[in-house]
Amino acid sequence: MRCKGMQLKIGKVTVDHPFLLAPMAGVTDLPFRLLCKEQGAGLLYTEMVSAKAITFRNKNTWALMEIDPKEHPIALQLFGSEPELMAEAARQIEALPFDILDLNMGCPVPKVVNNGEGSALLKNPALIEKIVSQVAGAIEKPVTAKIRIGIQGAAADVTEIAKRIEDGGAAALAVHGRTREQYYSGHADWEAIARIKEAVTIPVIGNGDVDGPKAAEKMLRETDCDGIMIGRAARGNPWIFREIKEYFATGKLLPRPSPAEVGSMILRHASAQIAQKGEYTGIREMRRHVAWYTAGMPHSARLRREVNQVESYAQLEALLADSLLSVRDG
Repeated sequence: MRCKGMQLKIGKVTVDHPFLLAPMAGVTDLPFRLLCKEQGAGLLYTEMVSAKAITFRNKNTWALMEIDPKEHPIALQLFGSEPELMAEAARQIEALPFDILDLNMGCPVPKVVNNGEGSALLKNPALIEKIVSQVAGAIEKPVTAKIRIGIQGAAADVTEIAKRIEDGGAAALAVHGRTREQYYSGHADWEAIARIKEAVTIPVIGNGDVDGPKAAEKMLRETDCDGIMIGRAARGNPWIFREIKEYFATGKLLPRPSPAEVGSMILRHASAQIAQKGEYTGIREMRRHVAWYTAGMPHSARLRREVNQVESYAQLEALLADSLLSVRDG
């Protein structure tokens, strides 16, 4: 499968390359999104934002919605469970410079699910349709939804839920091929994604187990989905978008980044984090990113231990210089 010039249409928004960065809490902040965009991500998603917090004018929540002009097209992801409140939150933020409003109906985290939000909504297809309908009716921008394929105690089949989301006025649907109970374990059920694709006419975006160009090709072949959303495989790996985009354009598999390129990307990421959040917060948030960037590299276990003691950009730079030298020598 070689696809040149693939595009994904979501309402009036055109996505030039249908390889999407999934929304991930604590990961897809502004600095990381910009790196993924630079590497070829066709559509970016913000971290999920609480509709309730928006209406309460929570300062930290509004900071999560900062968008850079270079990010377009970008989707802002909203979560909640009250149709009227979510519609009101959507109205309050519509003037912000996002292109698509996505509704989170798949988050498996207990504190979200126990509040009746995220994956918990899969137990109530009628409520899902009402939320989509009210939000889509409240704003002019396209509204989409992201779901999982099931939750324990849900009576409805996921295809019924997908049809209700379409009937509610959603412009597209992203499907993570795991149940809520799976979290991120086991294998994603691509057959369920294919069934949903057959059941609706809006674009369907597949999510789950795509970790490189070959897996992306396989997902498209097996599900006929319209786009591919990449989450955990992008952590510490913004190059995945460059690699998939090149493969679909030319059939070529690009080499993985060298240790020097990894080190350079980490420092660029750290610089952006510090500029955005200050050195204290930025460096501490980079610790987990460094672990992701260097996973599987020689001596990475030592680096992961030592990075937890790093408190400044200068210390990070020195640690990487020493560690990457060890990688080259090793």
